[in-house]
Amino acid sequence: MAHHVLKMPVDADQVRALKVGDKVTLQRTLFGIRDATQIHMFDRGRTTRLDLKGHAVIHTAPNVHRVAKSPAAPAGYTPFCIGTTTSMRMERFTRPLMEREGVRLIVGKGGMGPATLGAFRDLGGAYLAIVGGAAALETTWIEEIEDVDMDDLHPESLWKFRIRDFGPLLVGMDAHGGSLFDRVQVDVASRRDAVLAGIGASE
Repeated sequence: MAHHVLKMPVDADQVRALKVGDKVTLQRTLFGIRDATQIHMFDRGRTTRLDLKGHAVIHTAPNVHRVAKSPAAPAGYTPFCIGTTTSMRMERFTRPLMEREGVRLIVGKGGMGPATLGAFRDLGGAYLAIVGGAAALETTWIEEIEDVDMDDLHPESLWKFRIRDFGPLLVGMDAHGGSLFDRVQVDVASRRDAVLAGIGASE
């Protein structure tokens, strides 16, 4: 499997080069987004002044410290613990996030479903999986909170992070219909059937 180092932003060709099982390390910029952010953007018609075109978003509502604005903290925040939340409940936002805002990559945990896989195939996107419980490590990959928008939704604001060596992350879903999460479901179902057959049981 290949290891890709992506300096954000990226284009569709770079994303379509990713295959399930590859590893990815992100550089420069990552945006934090969560349920409330997307509800306001797509259900309530809010727009953002931040340019997400070609970028990656991470499903997060970070724990941050509010500080005086300075060259080291231009948004008035410093990172404290920035973890990842479960992605599946944000399934319905993937296509509008890509179509309207130009997002290319989603970083999250637990995987996403067929609607997301279809959007990735049609528009050129991928899901980068991160292990749950790795928030302390993730936070070390974030150098600065550069900007924040929709901060009335805090902590589910739209965050712009400056990152360095964010990863490696695992390509869990790609633009070619591949999904590690689908494979796991098939494998689990197959093993379950074999176990039931082995003990002479059935559903």
